[in-house]
Amino acid sequence: MSARMIMPPSLWRSFLVAVLTLLAFVSNASSHEIRPAYLQIDEMGANRYKVVWRTPMQSGMRFPIALRFPDSVRNVTTPAERDLPDSLIETRVIETMDGSLVGKHVDFVGLQATITDVLVRVHLLDGSVTTMMVHPSQPWAEIAARPGRIDVAKTFLVHGVEHILSGYDHLLFVLALMFIARSWRALLLTVTAFTAAHSITLTLATIGFVHVPGPPVEAAIAFSILLLVCEIIRIQNGQSSITAERPWMVAFAFGLLHGLGFAGALSALTLPAGDIPLALLFFNLGVEVGQLMFITTVIGLIAVVRLARYPAWLGRHAFTTATYAIGAVAAFWFVERVAAF
Repeated sequence: MSARMIMPPSLWRSFLVAVLTLLAFVSNASSHEIRPAYLQIDEMGANRYKVVWRTPMQSGMRFPIALRFPDSVRNVTTPAERDLPDSLIETRVIETMDGSLVGKHVDFVGLQATITDVLVRVHLLDGSVTTMMVHPSQPWAEIAARPGRIDVAKTFLVHGVEHILSGYDHLLFVLALMFIARSWRALLLTVTAFTAAHSITLTLATIGFVHVPGPPVEAAIAFSILLLVCEIIRIQNGQSSITAERPWMVAFAFGLLHGLGFAGALSALTLPAGDIPLALLFFNLGVEVGQLMFITTVIGLIAVVRLARYPAWLGRHAFTTATYAIGAVAAFWFVERVAAF
């Protein structure tokens, strides 16, 4: 390949040594991000509220998070539960005995012992809507009276960043793209194409124009990484490949697929139509911010690894080892996801 290199060969080998360290972690981590729990509270009138509480499940087990309202709140209806493949939904009507819920705390008992968050949405009769993200470090939410739209934007911006940084399959795909796009121009075009493509399908899927079941999409994403690894090996062997000549085309094609995976994080929250445009915009921005953070971090590792001393043989074989390691992880994810159908 005649493209100008992003880094000299010695520095590239240093980069690959750092990659091996990352792969050692990724191969032992879950390839799925942990989607947040979701609490929706709709004021019905006369201090009554409809509550929808959705908790995620992993490996068939419900996350141990309990919803607790103030002592002045009582159930009007018995909680009704409904099982979904990836979560459990509980619906009930509550009543406050001392006025509105505004200004009161809702606690999420056990959240501090998990690695997930809770997205909270409160719709009051005056038309105000509160959207906030609750983290394990502060496992409670205060119901605000008149939130601003900036709160919604901030919530979904952060959610987008967290989604991409905890989605190891997406990150591994971006890493594989970096293996191929080894010039600054090629890297810029490739990342831009990937961003444009997944933004398209993320938007179409979120607004309901396109619907593809989650499990096949997740399996196909793992398979896309495996195909990219095959292309890397072809390039290593000196074979001609459209991936080497036009990596941005491959990034765009697979980016359409990855966008469907990103959309699952929003569709799982069952957001009302009024929240979708703003949530979609800032979630997508958050994904891009997280993606740039990852790329910057990986490139930054190059400088760190350069300071370390390692055997010459490790540098010589790093590229091949890293490539096959990515392929092995992707193959494992693919088989695991297909078996889960």
